[in-house]
Amino acid sequence: MPQSEPGFEELLNSAKHSAVHLELRDTYGVGDEAADFEHWKRTGRRDVDPGSGYWTPWVDLIRRTTARGVVVRRARVVSQPVTDYIRYEHAGTVVNVHAGELVRWLPRRQASDIALPGNDCWVFDNETVLFNHFTGDGEWSAPGWEVRTEPAVVQLASAAFEAVWDRGIPHEKYTV
Repeated sequence: MPQSEPGFEELLNSAKHSAVHLELRDTYGVGDEAADFEHWKRTGRRDVDPGSGYWTPWVDLIRRTTARGVVVRRARVVSQPVTDYIRYEHAGTVVNVHAGELVRWLPRRQASDIALPGNDCWVFDNETVLFNHFTGDGEWSAPGWEVRTEPAVVQLASAAFEAVWDRGIPHEKYTV
């Protein structure tokens, strides 16, 4: 990826109105979550302290973003029954919500007629898409992201997110 492409934080910090995140995978294996996920699998307990070292950087980033008036929404398309990873993710979503994110879940069977992008993505102000690239086992691939601004690509990602969002179940009503 060209070094001139902005990364996630730069794009989020430049957002003026909205930042939406569409998640499509049932399993992730990213290194920065591995220890917390393994602890959850062993103990059934998840770090849900917004002030912990694990969560503080994310909570601070989202709070700064929402304080500027940017609406941050996250929609997850999940298979049912859910994977252990989705159970883990659901257990920690209380912190995302605490930080200021709005979160919804959509069972995959209810997404069959939605045109979805091939990768998870963030859409900023309906102008820029940041696609996240993962390996088959859910680890970041190289390069880990791709920034796109072509109107057709932005429209596809934006429309997919909104369709999932419209059908999605608010976090507080979704059980795993």
